[in-house]
Amino acid sequence: MELFTPDFGLIFWMFVAFAILFVILYKWGWPAILKGVDSRADLIDKGVEYAQNAKDQLDHAREEAEKYITEARRQQAEILRDADKMKSQIIDEARVAAQKEAKKVMEAAKVSIEQERKEAELQFRNEVSAFALDIATKVVRNEMADQKAQQRLVASLLDDMEKQN
Repeated sequence: MELFTPDFGLIFWMFVAFAILFVILYKWGWPAILKGVDSRADLIDKGVEYAQNAKDQLDHAREEAEKYITEARRQQAEILRDADKMKSQIIDEARVAAQKEAKKVMEAAKVSIEQERKEAELQFRNEVSAFALDIATKVVRNEMADQKAQQRLVASLLDDMEKQN
């Protein structure tokens, strides 16, 4: 039974050893343990804070990205509208220029046709007058074969000249 009932001396020395161990742990061990626990708690707090900041930054970055995407889409739509307007304007300008050019070509063709018509008319008149003179020359030769007809013609021409003056 001695195992279950320790002596007073044993208990005293165990208490003294425990007290010395407690004082040593209290003086040097406990602050080191608390310091380690505090640094670990600070590290965990910093990690949580860092994760929260990272989450906030990620949320902010997503919002910024959405803004940029929205702005880019708006600019894209605006550029497409401007390009469509520019396309329509270029087509209209080309159509107007083509109509002006066609009108110039038509007017040039009309002028050319009119000039050719006048040249043909002048050529026709010249040919007709040449034929008329040939015919008149032949007729006058036949009629002027005799002397009396020549005198009558000269007298008639002189009378016409006097009337004109």
